[in-house]
Amino acid sequence: MSWLGIRDQSATWRAPETPDILVVRGSIVIETRLPQARRLKPLLRVECGGDWPMHLAVQALPGGALSLVLDQAGEVVNHVVDCADAARDEVLRITYRWDAPRRDGWLAVERPDVGGIALLACPAPRPFHASQIAAILARGGYLSPSVIYVAVSDAPEPVGVQPSLMPDTPILTPWGECPAGQLRRGDLVQTPDGAVPVLQALHRTVPARGLFAPVRLRAPYFELHRDIAVAPTQHLLAEGSDVEYLFGRDAVRLRAGHLLGMPAVQPMRTGWLVPYVQLLLPGHEVLSAAGCRVESLCAGRLRRKPDLLRTSVLAGLDRATLPEHPDPATPSLRAFDAIVLAENRAA
Repeated sequence: MSWLGIRDQSATWRAPETPDILVVRGSIVIETRLPQARRLKPLLRVECGGDWPMHLAVQALPGGALSLVLDQAGEVVNHVVDCADAARDEVLRITYRWDAPRRDGWLAVERPDVGGIALLACPAPRPFHASQIAAILARGGYLSPSVIYVAVSDAPEPVGVQPSLMPDTPILTPWGECPAGQLRRGDLVQTPDGAVPVLQALHRTVPARGLFAPVRLRAPYFELHRDIAVAPTQHLLAEGSDVEYLFGRDAVRLRAGHLLGMPAVQPMRTGWLVPYVQLLLPGHEVLSAAGCRVESLCAGRLRRKPDLLRTSVLAGLDRATLPEHPDPATPSLRAFDAIVLAENRAA
């Protein structure tokens, strides 16, 4: 089933079929901005009584730290993560994963804007009762205006790098364009340096909120011959004389979400869930998506980091077959610089 429910500032969605008793493995995912606080500020607070009591609190602490306290009938998870260098408007993604049968749990705090992630072990986690999950999704608990959404899943949701292309995105291959969702391991895709094989085609369905909410890239911007939709975190590649003039580089990378609201990038109406796909290539090559140059999945050096690997979208794959991708040589623009480039091209 995966996603059991999503709660944002205005509404709540619940899956039509939800578990009756225990959810023995799953995830709580929260996206929030971290308010500047001189004293403790609650971000999320949930209380649940009865036979399955629970207290869940996510709080911003003075000095830029973030704390999570989960008390299930006296079994307590309590972690503090330092986020002092996070920008005021930066979005953090908090994921608490539990797998009670395996006695395995993790708390991850991600900074998708900069690619940082803090991963903390939570051994021997307790399962969640259906009443506890209902309390998390109910409108009664406290939800700070800084919180974008809270979602609950009955699967250990991956953290770190994520798929970011819609399945219908046309990807250039040696034989023409093919929807990204139809490409499989071993298929060839066309890159600026020639045809390369797809090592893995990675699929994931996520809440269509926050940094997962799709945005529409509009043709003819970015050399598109048709509109496409991507996640805000998808990197695009820009080249040209204006790039060299403004930034002194042959090419730069920019995130689609940094241009949201400009003529080239508009929000996309969708439901509560959205499917994404991304391709793992040997050398983190650039793809052509309807004429726009977009990045494939960057695995970095995950194969050397067992804990991050087994909590990522690449979990379960043979480490020996995974590529290592160095940090991109092409610089990534900050939001302000990306807007300057887009405005210059629209003028």
